[in-house]
Amino acid sequence: MSDGTDPAKSGWFADVESGDTDGAAESIRTGRAAEPDDWPARAVESGFADDEDAYYDALREATTAATRAAVTERERADDRQLVHAIRAMDDCNRTANELAERLAEWAGTVDPEAGTGVAYARAIARGETDDGLEEPAIRSLAERVADLADEADDLREFVERQTPTVAPNLSTLAEPVLAARLIALAGGLEDLAKKPSGTVQVLGAEDALFAHLRGHAPSPKHGIIYTHDAVRGTHPENRGSAARAVAGKLAIAARVDHYSGEVKPELEAELAERIETIQARTTDDDTATDGGAADE
Repeated sequence: MSDGTDPAKSGWFADVESGDTDGAAESIRTGRAAEPDDWPARAVESGFADDEDAYYDALREATTAATRAAVTERERADDRQLVHAIRAMDDCNRTANELAERLAEWAGTVDPEAGTGVAYARAIARGETDDGLEEPAIRSLAERVADLADEADDLREFVERQTPTVAPNLSTLAEPVLAARLIALAGGLEDLAKKPSGTVQVLGAEDALFAHLRGHAPSPKHGIIYTHDAVRGTHPENRGSAARAVAGKLAIAARVDHYSGEVKPELEAELAERIETIQARTTDDDTATDGGAADE
């Protein structure tokens, strides 16, 4: 759509040749008009379409092409690559652990002293066990578990390497894997940047939040950010305050990463100072309690 300065050419497909689907799609994605108009009539007048039906056929084809191009562009974005990587990593870890449990049960029918977990599966796959496991199917399953665990490790390395380039401030404040999880839970870096800190605070705790909204549970203090050292390392009485402080800085970091990309080391210093203040409350309370007991 043009800017409306030339009424004879204004419309969705100004300066687009008839049959040029790519050009029409680009016009839809980037064009603008000052005000609405009778676009089918304009298209016919300009020679783009033979009649109104032909205009709508071209419009449908162009909008479909524009949507496909937008989706492709979005999916190829660096933050979307992170979303796919972190989700694939979690899938590999979950499947490996589930199969490792199945493997332990199966191996236990052959060797009462069979081990458990992914580490045991790796040992079987490498032939390092002395339990006489000669069943090929058991060893094959162990190899599959080991392969999935290795794939998860490779994906973690990719996430740890890539996240700082996509969201440097968020990675600094939250460490790369947690930053990638937040981006994935939000649906992308732009989506995360648009969320208020209160929403960032409970990302990953949607079930608990909905239960609270139905009146069946207390309001969750935090979601996935519980794994952040500043939240996990704070006394339970002050953990809600720590979660709010962390979520507030993470929300700011996401906005800076998305809208400017400028690295702001002061965010980390400000968060550290705030967390230190929050954690000092417990220390002060404990000191006061000890002092009171001594006076008695």
